[in-house]
Amino acid sequence: MRGELPPPTPEPSGEDPEGTIRPASPWGATLCVVLGLVAGWGYGRIAEATDTTAPVPSWAQPVTLAFFAVAIALTARQTHRWLQVHREPMEAHRAVNRLALGRAAVYVGSLIGGAYGGYAVSWLGLSAELADQRAIRSGLAALAALGIVVAGFFLERACRVRGDDEES
Repeated sequence: MRGELPPPTPEPSGEDPEGTIRPASPWGATLCVVLGLVAGWGYGRIAEATDTTAPVPSWAQPVTLAFFAVAIALTARQTHRWLQVHREPMEAHRAVNRLALGRAAVYVGSLIGGAYGGYAVSWLGLSAELADQRAIRSGLAALAALGIVVAGFFLERACRVRGDDEES
């Protein structure tokens, strides 16, 4: 009939079946941490070498990151209870949104944590004014970002259903 779309073409047999999403890769998260470390450390060193005023992180950065880590962890807990404990069905779009949130939390948290960690390390041992504040606050922000990464991995794990463990 007119206006109908053609049927979808079947997937080649060597690929994952349609609808399969692999969990976030620990290697990808590690790469994000390394890139963030290099960028954060380089930014701190360049600011010190060029005698420009480097920003001092406020307490808002670690507190905000910790808030997001708790929010994602609570979402992971709720999702786990919903799908794994009570074994209730969840709407597909809601499950995919939570899976995407978990994956984004892993990668973005890794990048942000690496950047704050690198920035903190760049100020260690320097006698610059406010170097201790920069190192402490950036280090706390990096730890809070680590919480986001851990919560993201748990949220991804909570979204798994029976049969997913056999595929990955």
